Amino acid sequence: MASRIFRLSTRQWRYGLQPAASLVHQRYLGSVVLRHAAPKPSGKHSVFWNTSNPSRNCSSESRKPFEKVLVANRGEIACRVFRTCKELGIKTVAVYSVADQNSVHVREADEAVCIGPAPSAQSYLNIDAVVAAVKSTGASAVHPGYGFLSENKLFAKRLADEGVAFIGPGSFAIHAMGDKIESKKIAKDAGVNVIPGYDGIVESAEDAVRLANEIGYPVMLKASAGGGGKGMRVVRDDSQCKEGFDLATAEAVSSFNDHRLLIEKFIEEPRHIEIQILADTHGNCIYLNERECSIQRRNQKVIEEAPSTFLTPETRKAMGEQAVALARAVDYCSAGTVEFLVDNKRNFYFLEMNTRLQVEHPITECISGVDMVSEMLRVAAGWPLTIGQDDIGIKGWAVECRVYAEDPKRFLPSPGHLRLCREPEVRVDTGVTEGSTISMFYDPMISKVVTHGASRDEAIEEMIDALDSYAIRGVRHNLSILRDVLNHPRFREGNISTNFLAEEYPKGFDGHLLTESETNELAVTAAMLEARRLQRVANALYDDYFKTRSTEEDDSLKPFRLVAVVNGKHVPVTYYGNDGTRFYIGDKEMDVTLFDDTEADLPEGAVENPEMMNDFSTATPPEYGIDLIGVDPRIVFTINGRKTAFQVVDRKGTQWSLQHCGTVYDVNVLSPTEADAAARLPAKSTDAGMKKLLAPLTGKIVSVSAKPGDKAGEDEALAVLEAMKMQDVLRSPGDFTVKQVFCEPDQVVQEGDILIEFE
Repeated sequence: MASRIFRLSTRQWRYGLQPAASLVHQRYLGSVVLRHAAPKPSGKHSVFWNTSNPSRNCSSESRKPFEKVLVANRGEIACRVFRTCKELGIKTVAVYSVADQNSVHVREADEAVCIGPAPSAQSYLNIDAVVAAVKSTGASAVHPGYGFLSENKLFAKRLADEGVAFIGPGSFAIHAMGDKIESKKIAKDAGVNVIPGYDGIVESAEDAVRLANEIGYPVMLKASAGGGGKGMRVVRDDSQCKEGFDLATAEAVSSFNDHRLLIEKFIEEPRHIEIQILADTHGNCIYLNERECSIQRRNQKVIEEAPSTFLTPETRKAMGEQAVALARAVDYCSAGTVEFLVDNKRNFYFLEMNTRLQVEHPITECISGVDMVSEMLRVAAGWPLTIGQDDIGIKGWAVECRVYAEDPKRFLPSPGHLRLCREPEVRVDTGVTEGSTISMFYDPMISKVVTHGASRDEAIEEMIDALDSYAIRGVRHNLSILRDVLNHPRFREGNISTNFLAEEYPKGFDGHLLTESETNELAVTAAMLEARRLQRVANALYDDYFKTRSTEEDDSLKPFRLVAVVNGKHVPVTYYGNDGTRFYIGDKEMDVTLFDDTEADLPEGAVENPEMMNDFSTATPPEYGIDLIGVDPRIVFTINGRKTAFQVVDRKGTQWSLQHCGTVYDVNVLSPTEADAAARLPAKSTDAGMKKLLAPLTGKIVSVSAKPGDKAGEDEALAVLEAMKMQDVLRSPGDFTVKQVFCEPDQVVQEGDILIEFE
């Protein structure tokens, strides 16, 4: 029970649920609201990096670098910065939009200021509003996080003019490295390897086509002021180039308020490997080795690891030294990342420099033992780094998975309400909790899950266990494909490139393909859950009958037979006795026991009895689904000696929806007679006459090219939908004539809305 109390208090601290003695001010559109502050953390979650050298996690100075820090960002990165600030005794200020007024980062800060409406341009990108928040709270420094204003030279200069420290590099370095064209010129002059391309701005779609033909397809069009996969398109012919120019330009304006694009040769089968650097104002500049970020979708990273399986010590040293040379060329100070593309012969080329804290910085913290945020605070205060190049080694292996609210089939965002969110017991950097909303206005990230082990295999296995125990309901998410990638033979061999997802999942991800043993595990689990439910219902309804029968015969010797239907396959399951642990599939015995740690891992308020934990129907009559309020849906068994994780997602009648191997499966558990009758029923027909284009997700219509009467060829672009700063081209599902158009530019549509009807 002590472990439960510790976990609960930790969770309450993280999400601001437990009142403390101190009060904080929350400024909301001019009004002041008093609320309770979250207590300072203790125990496991109070440190979020490797503590092999604790002296590096705090300042050697007796004073704090700053009294109060405002974080000009939202979500998980704001929470991440707050944690280090609290460790150092620094007061914190959050800013938020109207859409984020109930967000976790607002609750975790000592003070919070509303800076505008939901659209980023009117809030998180509004320099005047952020500066006003700085002045009203008396913050002495601003940490920009990543994205938004983090690489905006005007913002950094404005803070300098106001006498407020910017926890990042100077405006010159931001400008020089933030402009992809200028940074490429500087890199070349600094002796850094660069990608062939055009050293100028692409003025129009026609200009892009001309330059692409001069360079040679394929080419990459990308926003000059961009990052994070926004405003980037790989094109392979003239038609793609014209369309890609328009889409990349629109995303660049939406995300960075800067329409400029550059063009360069696209390197086939590249790896994306980046070098983390730290520099101060005392002439110290070091590299903290590399991160491999090749698992990407839409040019945005999904799984990262450190170190890379591909680099030799010689290549690592050469890349690190070039990264440092580039940083010194622009008088860089603070944390920064130099990104490279590496071909299959280990030739590496400068891609860009991110003048901010990277999303994936936790894995560098794990293998280096350095708290990146703490070092950034020191540098911004004018203090020297606490470490030198000789102090940096590689301690084990770390893996990070970005958990997104998105459909893994098409990698499209899935905004919505987090009805349930139970995190694994590893490092989870997040800005949401149960009840949070994943807004259509911002990036769909739910969290970053980080594991660290002595070896790559150990870190990966720990990550797989973590993903299996991560329970998310209310939005679609990518846990299933993350787990599948981690188990993929190519990934386990380290044979990856930025094309990995496109090559291995060309049609998206439809779910894990069960092996025979996994099918049997799923069948046995569903059968046990249904058998226990039926036994308890029967005991309640026919208590006297069961009492009489139990005195007349030994239940442990009587077989009970069920059929579990998994993906259309009928799996006969026989079990013996009320203990529900002796199962057979055919002649094969399946020894099922509850894993010892499962009960201890339940949060406070969950079902106490391990036996009762498996009956998710106790809260409601059997005809209604499952009431998961207060019940942890995660179950861990050992089946024939192997630890196996499941999650109960839903139950409707005799059909159990179970998550196994990262994918949700519907398993219908029937009696042999029912199963035989079901097998004789004709298959349900599908409506092949549906001729409608539906909104794949909630978002805003950017443009519509279709008109009634138009002939639309298969895969022809008909409209453009924007959600979470990404634009998606909606195409005709076949050769049709447009009958009716139900959408128009700037219209907000909901997922599933009919946009265009064909005839």
